Amino acid sequence: MKRLLSRPSRKASLRYLLIIPFVLQLSAAVGLTGYLTFLNGRESVSKLASQLRREMSSRIEAELENYLESPHQFNHINVASLAQGQFDIQNGSNALQLLRQVQLSPFVYASYCGNESGDYLGAYRSEENNTPYLGLAVSNSESNYFLTLYDIDNDGNRQALDRTVNPYDPRQRPWYSAAIEAKGATWGEVYLDFATGLPTITASEPVYNSENQLIGVCATDVVLLQDFRQFLANLSIGQTGKAFVMDRSGLLISSSTNEPITTGQGEDLKLIQAIDSSEPLIRETAQYLTNQFEDIAELTQPQQLDFTLNQERQFVQVLPLQNSRGLDWLIVLVVPESDFMAQIHAGARTTFWLCLLTLGATTLSGILIARWVSRPISQLGRASQMIAQGDLDHRVTLHGIEEIETLGQAFNQMAEQLRESFTALEQANYTLETRVEDRTAELKTAYAEISSLNERLQADNLRMGAELDVARQLQQMILPREQELNQISELDIAGFMEVATEVGGDYYDVIHRKDSVIIGIGDVTGHGLESGVLMIMVQTAIRALAAANDANPATFLNAVNQAIYQNAQRMSPGKNLTLALLDYRDEQLWLTGQHEEVLVVRASGSIERIDTIDLGFPIGMVDDITEFVSQVPIHLNLGDGIVLYTDGVIEAENHQRQLYGLERLIEVIQQNWQQAAIDIRHAIIADVQKHIGDRAVLDDITLVVVKKVEEMAIVN
Repeated sequence: MKRLLSRPSRKASLRYLLIIPFVLQLSAAVGLTGYLTFLNGRESVSKLASQLRREMSSRIEAELENYLESPHQFNHINVASLAQGQFDIQNGSNALQLLRQVQLSPFVYASYCGNESGDYLGAYRSEENNTPYLGLAVSNSESNYFLTLYDIDNDGNRQALDRTVNPYDPRQRPWYSAAIEAKGATWGEVYLDFATGLPTITASEPVYNSENQLIGVCATDVVLLQDFRQFLANLSIGQTGKAFVMDRSGLLISSSTNEPITTGQGEDLKLIQAIDSSEPLIRETAQYLTNQFEDIAELTQPQQLDFTLNQERQFVQVLPLQNSRGLDWLIVLVVPESDFMAQIHAGARTTFWLCLLTLGATTLSGILIARWVSRPISQLGRASQMIAQGDLDHRVTLHGIEEIETLGQAFNQMAEQLRESFTALEQANYTLETRVEDRTAELKTAYAEISSLNERLQADNLRMGAELDVARQLQQMILPREQELNQISELDIAGFMEVATEVGGDYYDVIHRKDSVIIGIGDVTGHGLESGVLMIMVQTAIRALAAANDANPATFLNAVNQAIYQNAQRMSPGKNLTLALLDYRDEQLWLTGQHEEVLVVRASGSIERIDTIDLGFPIGMVDDITEFVSQVPIHLNLGDGIVLYTDGVIEAENHQRQLYGLERLIEVIQQNWQQAAIDIRHAIIADVQKHIGDRAVLDDITLVVVKKVEEMAIVN
């Protein structure tokens, strides 16, 4: 008993099995909770960032539209005044209305009008020695149409001459031609003013008289760098977010930073591209938009995008600013995700430490509980080992946990039952040994009988193998020989038969009579000895009847059927065969009997398929088939012929269970028909074997090729 109940190898402790899964599950739950909290916070940040980007871009759009609306309002007032002749534009002595507009709007650099006569009058602001001042600009016949600058008093009156600049014709200026082309209020392109070097945009509007004739154009220059840039800088765009405005060509018009937006000096001064900005966040955002869209002109709707810069996600809001006055800019807002995630990360760290503290406390309590639970179970384990070593009188006493006390009582009862069972088992072993000895003697007797039967079976197998070999040899012996086929002068005939087992059920024969040639082909149901014997019966009956020169197909075929009907029915489960006979005489074939389709091949290679279903009835199924038998004539010219086959040819399978098929057989015949019958047969059989490959042949394969040739001398 000690040998059978050996002590098992040491496995994992119950204490660890109680603690470790508990700790792992708790860790997973805490970690998952923290992770989901982090994801939820991040999702909230994404929503907040999306809302903030929309609100900020909308504020920028509203401010920019308000910023750029007053110039058109000034132009509208000036257009009305010029149309009513209230401007002293020819003499250029007073520009009070224009002066007030420049004084009211600090971002308006100049307000002016020009007429179709080439006169020009405007008020402008400038700066000298860091001291701002207002001036009057005039170009008319008095100044010989040179742009002349004057000091101006508070009432808009012209004062002392400041300087003369250069010839100036307002009609040749872009702001003048743009208003005429637009036929209404419009914005020009952003440019750098030659006097201030600041980015400037001009609002202009044409002036018409009551007869809709052009009088002139009024315009207002707006400096984009000053107040609007200060507005962008004052926006609270996270901690490090940036906002900027660029046109569709990518020029940086304004931004929330203090970076210079121009490059070069003097005549080479120009606005920089946004992708060339010295501010990395603006530069990379512009580059991202250029890469994301093949043409920035595609951005016609507000877009919320994001990209990664320095392994950190950046939130981007793009808002197209377009209006009927030709303005087409992009307002871009970019905010790093870290601006929103700082509090999330701080909360995550707090959550991590709280979870770690909870995990530690829970693990400690789990260890104490596991000890309390595992101690009595360990006592049970030691008691089990003692019982396994043969001490069936050992008992345990457990206290503290109700279920474990119950388990201890059950253990003691089990030990008592084991002691009783082992006593009964020893008695049963003695009885079993006695019965085994008796059964062994019986098995020896049975083994001797089986050995004798096996020897008899081997002898029977040898005898049956010999019988099958004799039957196969008999079957091969009665097939037509090549010498026999060569005796037929008008027909070139080649035949082939390969059986699926030792003895096949296919039949073919060629019988050369004095005035005709009889060709037969058939297929007995099944394989093996019975099928082979029936095939030999059929061959014998046909040759016997052919020798009697019975030329009536119906009588001939029915006689064959009657000759083998009784023997076929004696075979279980009743053998039968399909049989087709062809009688060739006087260049005419007479076909009778039911079998596979007969393929008539013309000298040109064309093939006619003759269905034999209505030409006969299976042989050996009924005793009289006269009423089912009929015949069809087939005329053969020189080079014509027929191909006969059994279903083993067209139903040959490859490893994919695909059939060889009649269409493939016809194709091979047509490709090789110009050759001799033996070569045609070789080509067909080679193609069938190629299709089968190394797969076992499942059915007998029989093929007969007959070809009408010129009559030649018989070779003996």
